Amino acid sequence: MVTKNSLIAGRKIRDFSLQNQNGKIFRLAGLKGKKVLLSFHPLAWTPVCARQMQSLEKNFLIFEKLNTFAVGISVDSVPSKKAWAKSLKIKKTALLADFWPHGGVAKMLGIFREEGFSERANVILNEQGVVEFIKIYPIGQLPDIKEIIARLKLL
Repeated sequence: MVTKNSLIAGRKIRDFSLQNQNGKIFRLAGLKGKKVLLSFHPLAWTPVCARQMQSLEKNFLIFEKLNTFAVGISVDSVPSKKAWAKSLKIKKTALLADFWPHGGVAKMLGIFREEGFSERANVILNEQGVVEFIKIYPIGQLPDIKEIIARLKLL
């Protein structure tokens, strides 16, 4: 459910930290000077979410060239993320666990659904952590990674 606290282009989002699939801490503030792609997916172990995360991994070098750090985020736990990343052969892309407090980052951004998981969404932050682009997709739709890359090239 998108709320009145929803993401707004031009708004800086608060710093947050989450564990990735390897238990390492990701901190948004640690990426100043880089663009960030927050790629929210509802749940691990589902086909569309798998393809969404594989598209991040496949384009890892393109993101690097565009000075962008791309991460996948869902409410799944670290152990689930670790097993899922291994099954998908994801080695470079950070898959973040917005597990506890349950959906805390998705809630902060206003994209947490009452079903207990986030919207499928892509959020691009500029080098100062300001929202440049937001797109919420139908739950069953795979985001077009080419559209995201084109947006990043414009920044």
